[in-house]
Amino acid sequence: MLENIQVSLGERSYPIDIGVDSLDVLGSELAEHNLPRRMAIISNPTINAIYGKTVYSSLLAHGFTPLQFDIPDGEEYKTVEILQTIYDFLISNEFDRGCGIIALGGGVVGDIAGFAAATFLRGIPYVQIPTTLLAQVDSSVGGKTAVNHDLGKNLIGAFYQPELVFIDIAVLDTLEYRDFVAGIAEIVKYGVIRDYDFFCWLENNVQQIKDKDREALMYAINKSCCIKAEIVAADEREGSVRAILNYGHTFGHAIEKLSGYGEWKHGEAVSVGMVVAAKISCQRNLCSQLDVERICSLLKAFDLPTESPSFELSEYVASMRLDKKVKQGDLTLVLNSGIGDVVLQKIANIEEVFSTIL
Repeated sequence: MLENIQVSLGERSYPIDIGVDSLDVLGSELAEHNLPRRMAIISNPTINAIYGKTVYSSLLAHGFTPLQFDIPDGEEYKTVEILQTIYDFLISNEFDRGCGIIALGGGVVGDIAGFAAATFLRGIPYVQIPTTLLAQVDSSVGGKTAVNHDLGKNLIGAFYQPELVFIDIAVLDTLEYRDFVAGIAEIVKYGVIRDYDFFCWLENNVQQIKDKDREALMYAINKSCCIKAEIVAADEREGSVRAILNYGHTFGHAIEKLSGYGEWKHGEAVSVGMVVAAKISCQRNLCSQLDVERICSLLKAFDLPTESPSFELSEYVASMRLDKKVKQGDLTLVLNSGIGDVVLQKIANIEEVFSTIL
């Protein structure tokens, strides 16, 4: 049985299907949603070796003509150069607007394959099959697609919604522990920004989640996707409320960039970014010191980092000035109001604000 969540965006609406050991029914799901019969499965060698055959066989059994193409594995390969190889593959195989793309992998594969779908022939249909926890609860949902630039993360991209997000939580069994807990950072984020009761549930179910208990994982993933779907439906292109999903990301992206893409997992960097944001929130009397300690303690309980790497303040500031959320020199920070709600505040003097925290 597949649980279903709807991302309500009018004619761009699509379902998020969540199941266990469900990859073998993928073909029937794609057929039910009238997806193009000729599909390029974009993956990486690691994921393709484990799940590529199952996906390929399921598509083939339901009348699809799948072609497989792997990109290198790692955040450092989310570049324009790798994007070009996807275009080359699609063109050389005579893909047209009646064809589609399947992104089979984590956030890197999902972001770059989605951007390829958004831009190839001005847009072709695509499907997200996220294979990491972080991608399942965050990057696969909402239509943000992008590649990185040397000067910043996700600076080149487009909003382009998938036709379907297909989540099989059983694939997390083969995920390395560091990658698994990195995804938990985004789950914690949803509790902080939107749902106090969910945050409390996470505090009470740390070990079950770390043990990959199926019932606990299903609840956490479903809840996270519901929260994100609701926010995306209210603000598809981040004109207002969707910006709250960036909680912890401004500083987190700076860590990723300064460390060299791939050295820090995205969720690890966001974990530190959330602690920094909580400390700033406390300084501005938006939350209590106890709130900061609870956020920090929960992240530590999930074996996530909470201390900033030792780059110079000037380096952090220079990186954050190139953040996508900077407008006319002002940076909009997402700050938690207690636990379960957030506010957006414009920061003119970035260096002054962060100097008291770092």
